[in-house]
Formats: sequence, structure tokens, C-alpha cells
Amino acid sequence: MSDNPEDTNDYSIEVEAEREKLKNTLAEKQSERELIDKDFIPHFFPTFRISRNLYPIPIIIAVICAGFLAYATYVLAGVQVEGGYISEEEYGLTAGLINGIIFVLIAALSSFIIIFLVKKFGIGVLKFVFGFSFGFLGFILTYFFAEVITYIIFYNLPNTEIVFIYYIIVSYIILFGSGAFIIIMLYKYFTTKSYLTKNFFVLYVSFLVGAMFGVIMPLWTTLAILIGFSIWDIFAVKAKSGPIKQMIDIASQNTTEKELSEEELSKKLESGEAIYDTSKLEIGIGDLAFYSMLTSAALIITGSLIVMILTAIAIMIGTGITIQGLKKNKILPGLPISIFLGIGTMLLTWYIVSIL
Repeated sequence: MSDNPEDTNDYSIEVEAEREKLKNTLAEKQSERELIDKDFIPHFFPTFRISRNLYPIPIIIAVICAGFLAYATYVLAGVQVEGGYISEEEYGLTAGLINGIIFVLIAALSSFIIIFLVKKFGIGVLKFVFGFSFGFLGFILTYFFAEVITYIIFYNLPNTEIVFIYYIIVSYIILFGSGAFIIIMLYKYFTTKSYLTKNFFVLYVSFLVGAMFGVIMPLWTTLAILIGFSIWDIFAVKAKSGPIKQMIDIASQNTTEKELSEEELSKKLESGEAIYDTSKLEIGIGDLAFYSMLTSAALIITGSLIVMILTAIAIMIGTGITIQGLKKNKILPGLPISIFLGIGTMLLTWYIVSIL
């Protein structure tokens, strides 16, 4: 050691130089890493395409829209019905678990039926399966929530005959308007390859579904559905026989020549020599629907906007963690991390808010 100030300055300069050299080396390694393109995703898949840096935007929109519709339906319009196949009010936790299992089993069966259709008729059949399924859902839910908003508006008007006539007229307009709107959306979906149109359709249907489930599903059923679908999502995406993985594999067949074998690619990813390109993301309609379902349920069940907001933040953090994992994985389930973080945050903040 030396007490000479010049020696100290020289030492500091050397340390700074070494640090800068290390930074440059790391930066060079980062830039030298090979970017691997993801498999091709057909434009008609029900996914929301967005830049990685903007991934919170569709989640925020879905959460806000679903939360508004859920609050308007449950609180303002007073539509308070219990969903599920078995009454949770009567059988409690057991009913919630059974309801969750039933919903997951129905989804699993539907997924394998879709895979069967794809293998028999080709990947193009998905366009019609997804289009008509989401079109039907979109029409029913658009009409329902539009009627809810109409009821809220007319409820505060004088109870006169002319008001009642106007209400009937508006109801018919909503019915035919909802049908026309969905027909136009389906026409666009089937006849164009616009990602803007697809993104709108996916986002719209997802927050409608999320709002509806958030309103009608009681606590234990909600938790069972979300946890059950998160576990199913892991199998569907990661397992060799998982339906989502099979769909992606079938869709990407013969679209591009693979320059690397699976073994070579795996080694490069593990060593850090290569990473998957995550500049563009595909967020599934189910992911957005369940995110908005959880936040809507948080608002309705706890009655706290703070709980809802913190739950939404936890979901976005979970999504960010999942996105980081996409650098070394071709595809990852979007539900597990986000949903478990969201549920944990909801329950914890609900408890804290209740004791304050």
C-alpha cells in the first residue's frame, strides 16, 4: 500500500480501464450471439402480435376494459349470478375444485379434437375453428355487455312509456348491431392478413371473456380454473404431445429450412452462443383472457381497486419473466408465472387491505 496520491490515482485509472474493457468484452459477446428466428406462426392463430418492449400494452388494455365491464355488470347493473356447474355457495371449496376440473377437462378435450381436425384436414381448418368459435363468443358477449350498459343508462331515466319504447328500440339496435359488428370482424379475419385486425379481434374477445368469467365465477372456482389452466398450459405447450406444441410444429413444417439440427441448436442456446429472436412476441388469446379474468375477479371479489391494480402489475411482471425465458426457449406457457404471481399478490394484498 502507498500513501502517495499519484499512486492512488493511477490505481483508480487502471481499475476503471479494466472495468471498461470488461464492459466492451461483454458487449462484443452479446453482439456476436447468433439470433435464431422463431417458427412461423400463421396469421390466423389467435395470438396478439406485438413488439417485445410494448408487451404490457395489450395486458393493460384488457385489464382496464374487463375491469370496467365487470364492475358495470356486477355493481352498477346488479347482475350477480353464480357460475360453474356445481354451486359453490352450497358446497364451498369442493364445488370450486370440481368446477375447475370440469372446465380444464372440457378445454383439454376440445384441444385434442382440434388437433385431430388439423391432422385430418390440414392447418387451414384452424382458421374456421377459431374464426367461428370466437365470432360466436364475440356476438353473445358483445350483446350481453351492451345490454348491461343500456340498462344502466335507462335505469336512471323516468319510468315512462316513451322511455320503455326507446329502451326496446335500442335493445333491437344492439342485437342487430352486435351481429353486424361481428360479421364485419369475421369477414376481415377471413379475407385479410392484417395483424392489426387480428390483434383487435383477439384483444376484444379476450377481455369480454375475462370480464364475464370475472363476474360470474366465485372465489374458489376462479382460483381452481386459473390454477388448473396454468398447469394445463405447461403440458399443452411443453409436452411433446401437447396440443399447442403440436399446432405450432405442424404450422411451422416446411416453412423454412433448418440450418441447425436440434442438438446443435440446443448446445448453442445452452452455451449462450445463440438466442432466440424475441423482438416480436405472440401473446395468446387465452393468456389475455385469463389475465383479465383474474384482475376482474380481484376487483369484484375483494371490492378493492388497489388489489386489482397490484394484481395486474404482478401479472405483467410475470409476463416479463416469461419473456426473458423465451430467449432460450422456442415457446413457453404464458399463464403459470403470471397467474401464480397474480393470485399470490391478490390474496396477500386482499389480506393486508382487510386488516388496515
